[in-house]
Amino acid sequence: MVSLDSESDVLQRGDSAPAFELAGADGELYALEDFAVYEALLVVFTCNHCPYAKAKIPELNRLAEEYDDLAVVGINSNDPQEYPDDSFERMQEIVADGTVDYDAYLHDADQSVAAAYGARCTPDPFLFDNDDGDFRLAYHGRLDDAPSPDDEPSVREMAAHVETLLSGDEITAAEKPSRGCSIKWMDGNEPEYWEL
Repeated sequence: MVSLDSESDVLQRGDSAPAFELAGADGELYALEDFAVYEALLVVFTCNHCPYAKAKIPELNRLAEEYDDLAVVGINSNDPQEYPDDSFERMQEIVADGTVDYDAYLHDADQSVAAAYGARCTPDPFLFDNDDGDFRLAYHGRLDDAPSPDDEPSVREMAAHVETLLSGDEITAAEKPSRGCSIKWMDGNEPEYWEL
């Protein structure tokens, strides 16, 4: 397991969210514009097997439940051939049994969406503000201040950023990178920004 920080120069604050159309674990097909009814969008690149990602599922579920004006969308981009627990079938199972209960859990089968966003690790959260139908990056960084999967967080940092955004204010806090397992790229699929 490689632990990485989420720092990336692909998307900057104010940049528009790259478009996507991906299969959801609930059997639906989801596009970026399907979330235009929400004031804010939290896109989190995550997976099923990584202990860092698994540790944040309850917080993502909580964010989805607490904020009606926030869409919480998980995207799994990992190579399921090398990491079978990250298969689409396993995604369907953990949505069906209620383990994952956010607004959508999507499968990035060709990994193009992860590359477009500059995702590096799982979890890698991107918070967007809905600017008249154009989602613009407001914050890219960790969900809370717990550095390791076994640590209990003392500050729900992303929740505070969501509160700021939904109140109509700009997030001015410095971005604190998330930490997690590396995105598991298929051979030859590593994007240009990828360096280990």
